[in-house]
Amino acid sequence: MIQLPSNIQSSVMSFSKLPGVGEKTALRQVMAMTKWNMEELSDFSKAINSLMNLKFCNECGMFCEENLCEICLREERKNVQTICVVENINDLMAIEKSNTFSGLYHILGGVLNPLAGIGPTQLNIDKLVDRVKRIEIKTLVLAINPSVEGDATCAYLKQLMPEVTVERIGFGIPIGGSLEFLDPLTISKALENRKML
Repeated sequence: MIQLPSNIQSSVMSFSKLPGVGEKTALRQVMAMTKWNMEELSDFSKAINSLMNLKFCNECGMFCEENLCEICLREERKNVQTICVVENINDLMAIEKSNTFSGLYHILGGVLNPLAGIGPTQLNIDKLVDRVKRIEIKTLVLAINPSVEGDATCAYLKQLMPEVTVERIGFGIPIGGSLEFLDPLTISKALENRKML
């Protein structure tokens, strides 16, 4: 097999780190980019480089331009006194896309998984407890994916904050499914069918 230049090889290796992109797809993408002009390559490079300067909201953990994201800045969201707790940014975006939830969010950054070394200190749980007390949250909606770890995380959060009403969204998806891959209608129905824990 022909030996490609090292800069093409390193580009292929970088692309293949993306989810769902294998070596063949990565090579195809890089080969397509070799046909781009200098300006297109420069723009692409700048866009990727700018990811190093990503900021995260001091409150919920979502991407933002300044210290707070656009959701946390909205006064009408704060007045709802409800926080929807999600595992990751993709889950937040999926719920927001359903146009069903009108409160605040909190991104945990995963779920409790002692076997993988993920305990409460590895997640944004302390920050959540602080927010609940500081802004007098009345209801937590746990939009955690259904799994053994997800269920354990929900039970832990309920135990940690007995002073608030804790609900878990209803799921019409199989165990092990993921929010980020659901359509907005399914998410909308799941939020409507949430239940008290």
